[in-house]
Amino acid sequence: MKYISKISAILLLVALLIGCVDSVNTTTKFSSDWLVPQDEVFDGGPGRDGIPALFDPNFVGNSSINFMKGNDLIIGVKIDGEIRGYPHSILDWHEIINDQINDKYFSVTYCPLTGSAINYNRDLNGNITTFGVSGLLYNTNLIPYDRATNSNWSQMKLLCINGKLIGETPEIFNSIETSWSTWQKIFPDAKVVSSNTGYDRNYANYPYGNYKSDNNLLFPVSSSNNKLPKKERVHGIIFGSRSIAFRFNSFSNGISSITQNIDGNRIIIVGSAPDNFIVSYYTKLPNGNNISLTTVKDKLPVILTDNEGNLWDIFGQAVEGPRLGQRLRQTKSFIAY
Repeated sequence: MKYISKISAILLLVALLIGCVDSVNTTTKFSSDWLVPQDEVFDGGPGRDGIPALFDPNFVGNSSINFMKGNDLIIGVKIDGEIRGYPHSILDWHEIINDQINDKYFSVTYCPLTGSAINYNRDLNGNITTFGVSGLLYNTNLIPYDRATNSNWSQMKLLCINGKLIGETPEIFNSIETSWSTWQKIFPDAKVVSSNTGYDRNYANYPYGNYKSDNNLLFPVSSSNNKLPKKERVHGIIFGSRSIAFRFNSFSNGISSITQNIDGNRIIIVGSAPDNFIVSYYTKLPNGNNISLTTVKDKLPVILTDNEGNLWDIFGQAVEGPRLGQRLRQTKSFIAY
């Protein structure tokens, strides 16, 4: 494995992130076979578990959160009718939160360097595992590892790139990303991960300085272009080996939608720049029926209605109408830089 040495600023950042960890395993064990070029996998510095993932976090109501500002971002999950929030302010320091709702086991994975949050299923081939932070990066993006097999996964490629499960793709649970102000407005009764994590961290403080606002990356990427600023958040949808990105300025006038036919699939992309969200769903239901979807304004978390009289929320679930409780098929998508 080839690694690059780090500049002093990165070393200082590493020291900040791991300074309160009781012990750090700086020896990362991995097999020699990788699905990505080995010289494009970089050592981020803290070592395996140097950035500590969380397990079974504590939750509190919105009103008990005192470390977030209105524009801060939060990841939302809705499983079996329960809505939980995972703040970027927590994930900036821990990157992975292992959680469970009933019989659904999942890891909310987040990479501060790419701004990408993806909800991985922790059930791998019938084995319940947890994910941790490997300390490695590919294309400046998080490489989680699963503790069942020590396999390394490329978060944004949605692929196991090294280890026993090499070549396998994770199942993804639906999640949304929005601002704290929008979250409080549309989910007043939701539970949110609290700052009572067991770690001494200032969660009101962003640990990466001006990284979100400058146009620089800390690590190399295999390819890049100048079409967009490097830190502009977009909603990316993955179709096999290609992807399409949708910008927030396409939804600058509030809740609106874009419909696309991609590889024979009809997809509706719904977003609102003022409300700070973009989501996308297939218009063909899991049972094969096609429905005609249109946007609904001023009724968040409801964002869509259809020709059958159903109302669909931001998570793609019918909350009113003959298909009550059913879900739209989610795309393979997430928001990232």
